[in-house]
Amino acid sequence: MNGLNSKVALITGAGQGVGQGIAYALAAEGVKVAVVGRTLSKLEDTCAEIRRRGGQAEAFLCDVMVKQDIDRCVEQVAKHFGSLNILINNAQVVPLGRLLEVSDEAFTEGIDSGPLATLRMMRACYPYLKGDGAIVNFASSAAMRWDASGYGPYAAVKEAIRALTRAAACEWGSDNIRVNTVAPHAMSPGMEGWIAAQPAEAAAFFKTIPLGRVGDCERDIGRAIVFLVGSDAGYLTGATIPLDGGQAYWG
Repeated sequence: MNGLNSKVALITGAGQGVGQGIAYALAAEGVKVAVVGRTLSKLEDTCAEIRRRGGQAEAFLCDVMVKQDIDRCVEQVAKHFGSLNILINNAQVVPLGRLLEVSDEAFTEGIDSGPLATLRMMRACYPYLKGDGAIVNFASSAAMRWDASGYGPYAAVKEAIRALTRAAACEWGSDNIRVNTVAPHAMSPGMEGWIAAQPAEAAAFFKTIPLGRVGDCERDIGRAIVFLVGSDAGYLTGATIPLDGGQAYWG
């Protein structure tokens, strides 16, 4: 048993893609899911599917680039469910582009939605997570690419999240809060958009994945998150877990 039944998880960006897959996987384990994002219709679709499967979920609007939204959302989730045990910081605006091309505005959005939002969300959830909390943040193998051209801003944003994860794991371990990072490849809307925009690059990229496929948002990424936040991984913290079919080496 993973000890997840009746726990409460807040998942950002849960209206689609990876966040949605994680929401489905956790709900299947009896977790009560706070489905968080900016587009209510997408959040409600995720909630409806969870309920159809027999799980519990509630939608909460939140723009993670706005501190007041984060504070309000966390308070609403804790009040609605009566507790908060798991935080999944999945939402992210992706600042792709070469260094001479990417705009300050795009890079700032990446920072605001990535490391700054992650830090703010972790701090807002901290009082509720003390005692038995688990946090999963998101990195990217973009930082480990053989050719980083066009991926530097995104990689920089994601590496900042890894640094915050390690610090939180060290500082909050005495509070029994575990904090880990995952670096996933999954067939999300973002991935589908990249494939459509860069088909040749995508085809070459997929050939470097030893398992020969891109992960499924629920079966591959979501189920791995179930393990990470459950009791079976109770001694794991401060780590980066590659969920990428073996594509990148995080030595």
